[in-house]
Amino acid sequence: MSRHSSAPSRAALLAAVALTLPLGLAACGGPAPLPPEATYGPNPTLVEPHGGLFPTVKIADVVGWRDGAMPTPAAGLRVQPFASGLDHPRWLYTLPNGDVLVAESTAPPKPEGKKGGLKGWIQGLFMKKAGAVRPSADRLTLLRDADGDGLAETRTAFLTGLVSPIGMALVGDQLYVANADAVVAVPYQTGQTQIAATPRKVADLPAGRNHHWTKSLVASPDGSRLYVGVGSNSNIGENGLDEEVERAAVLEIDPATGASRVYASGLRNPVGMAWNATSGMLWVSVNERDEIGDDLVPDYMTSVRPGGFYGWPWSYYGNHVDERVKPANPAIVARAIRPDYALGAHTASLGLGFYEADLMPGWRGSAVIGQHGSWNRSRPNGYRVIRIAFADGKPTGMPQEVLTGFLDGEGRAQGRPVGVATDARGALLVADDVGNVVWRVSPSAS
Repeated sequence: MSRHSSAPSRAALLAAVALTLPLGLAACGGPAPLPPEATYGPNPTLVEPHGGLFPTVKIADVVGWRDGAMPTPAAGLRVQPFASGLDHPRWLYTLPNGDVLVAESTAPPKPEGKKGGLKGWIQGLFMKKAGAVRPSADRLTLLRDADGDGLAETRTAFLTGLVSPIGMALVGDQLYVANADAVVAVPYQTGQTQIAATPRKVADLPAGRNHHWTKSLVASPDGSRLYVGVGSNSNIGENGLDEEVERAAVLEIDPATGASRVYASGLRNPVGMAWNATSGMLWVSVNERDEIGDDLVPDYMTSVRPGGFYGWPWSYYGNHVDERVKPANPAIVARAIRPDYALGAHTASLGLGFYEADLMPGWRGSAVIGQHGSWNRSRPNGYRVIRIAFADGKPTGMPQEVLTGFLDGEGRAQGRPVGVATDARGALLVADDVGNVVWRVSPSAS
């Protein structure tokens, strides 16, 4: 092996083995675990930080859905595969005519010198185990259920040659797509099943290391602005704040000129975004920081205030200072906004949508969350789809489970839910990037 090879040396491999042995035990000796519900809701319990010598890494082995197995729906609901055999489906978007676009996407390759050293390499091994490291399909696939039976009988490669795409938004006759490195646009005509046009760049997005690579996207209700969620390039700024410019933020972009500005900041990894119809506020689901305990820090969803700062990296859940971040910044911590609603510690709550249809009784106005599931907690958390009722534009009560059973009886991942959407008939669609399925949830009597 060349001394200049990027592959780990034998010494590094031995070190990796030594490091990985205790990873699953890293939480041992810490505080007693909280009941999962304690880290949900508007007033979650925040324990004292507990950092071990090694970070906790516990990945569910991927086995997929075998012999017709499916997630378990809540009482009164049924689930069926809307489309299967996809290639890592992450995000969903329903077009006005009822066609559904699926972003089939994984992380782009990291540039040389930005791979995180031995720690990053070990993390990559575990993510590969979780089914998260594979070549990206880099496409949008169109699914059409013309006969209304809940199964997409038409599937076409709608738009290809993208760069780890996630977010999508149609404004007039322009379809905007958030690649990992830029927002692009293509012309769209109702009913098209394939677009051959070359995407034009609207605005660059922070790329490079892409510690958090997904870029979600929504348009303002009037279509005059685009909003993009951009995650941090680190856990707590350890790669230097020069790598965090316009990251850990929601960006506002003028699609006419490509000009952008930071709309809100201090959001470690803002992923799912949606407008609340009652309040008119933008809401976002955010993945919080790691390595200070099984029960810290809860992921959350929150309304996004223009110009608001939400703490990262200096503080979490408002003004709770993260003592690991140096130098301290008490002035900016004093400005930190407390999130609206906790979604459980390390649940990787990614998908977020508001249900505004009538098919599901009692659901209108609720938030639906796809919880991809923990990989850095000694006991699994998440791995489900939940619904949270809203009243007067604010979340109320505890989450209600919609889909469970993504882990089998031995704790292996049959699937992992990500993006959520509503189809033309009011059913819930859920992208499952490990099961390679889009699930459809509807009332059992429908």
